[in-house]
Amino acid sequence: MQDQILAEARRLLEQLIGFETVSSNSNLDQVDFVEDYLHGHGIASVRVADKTQPKAALYAHAGPEIDGGVVLSGHSDVVPVKGQDWTSDPFQLTERDGKLFGRGTCDMKGFVALSLAAMPVAKARGLQRPVQFALSYDEEIGMTGAPPMIAHMLESGLPKARSVIVGEPTGMDVVTAHNGGFGYQVHVKGFEVHSSIMHRGVSAVMMAARLIEWANQCNDRGAQCPPAGLSKDFDPHYTTIHVGKINGGTALNITAKDCEFVIDFRVVPGDDFAELIAEFEAEVVRLDAQMKSVHPQAGIELDRDFYAPGLMPEPDGSARRLARQLSEDRPERVVSFLTEAGLFQESGYSTVVCGPGDIAQAHQPDEFITLAQFSLGAGFMARLIDTLQGA
Repeated sequence: MQDQILAEARRLLEQLIGFETVSSNSNLDQVDFVEDYLHGHGIASVRVADKTQPKAALYAHAGPEIDGGVVLSGHSDVVPVKGQDWTSDPFQLTERDGKLFGRGTCDMKGFVALSLAAMPVAKARGLQRPVQFALSYDEEIGMTGAPPMIAHMLESGLPKARSVIVGEPTGMDVVTAHNGGFGYQVHVKGFEVHSSIMHRGVSAVMMAARLIEWANQCNDRGAQCPPAGLSKDFDPHYTTIHVGKINGGTALNITAKDCEFVIDFRVVPGDDFAELIAEFEAEVVRLDAQMKSVHPQAGIELDRDFYAPGLMPEPDGSARRLARQLSEDRPERVVSFLTEAGLFQESGYSTVVCGPGDIAQAHQPDEFITLAQFSLGAGFMARLIDTLQGA
């Protein structure tokens, strides 16, 4: 069975890599392909369309119509290749030196291909408990596609699974906890005057710098006084605040009218999301008032960019026990990157992260998954089917 799944997954991966599902593009061609593939094997699927753009999530169910099954979860989108130096076509699967190259091979179309290949095999085996497949969109730009999909799964009458396995690349280790995160687009609006009379104006750039310096101070404080408990297992072991992009100002001798930047918080388990958001927004309110005291048109506008709850450990969770069994007792660990696992957990599913590939390859030029990791993933799927068949 493992060889059967592996061969079919390889064929499917070649097809999936060919869809240029960069987050800025539609994913509907890929969703059509997945839907047709499942339908061709007698497996019905449900689309959850986005209301504002040509994108959709999809989920499917194979096996008896009862609760207690397993969800295999992946996302359809990939990060851009623009500006990267690739040796081969990023949207054509290429094998060399024991590796499969292509955008998304690691993150995370390899797991999606393995999951799809397992679905028809599972259906034909006569399972005692079902397996479900879930495919989201826009994971890479804010995880906005998963929440409506999960809500639809819960509200549609679909039998509720006991465990969710999110197949982000972990080297097939079992990840039981990871950071959460949230971010903002920040627009600082100043008031332009000649820099020789800057006290009569408001520099958007200089006020943005104050907010960024607040973030630096928070990072320093976190490094010195991290939260107790689980955070010690993380690297870094404290919540971080990062500004990765900034733009503003028009000339050396004009107080800047506008400054825009993005800020993101990576929150270790043990820190309180609501408290961090409140602290940040309170600082924004304080600086906004300072700016308006000089000129009423000045101020700061916030637009929530993304929100992703962290994955909390479940020592006795069904997903953890299942993943340890299927991965043949590979190590457990925590990671600092974000996944959709926290969204499933927040919705009442027992959840872990476990998938083939190395996160170090994700988003890189010449992204790859090794043939050895792909084979380990096929073995995981074969053991899952055996488990569900004998449950």
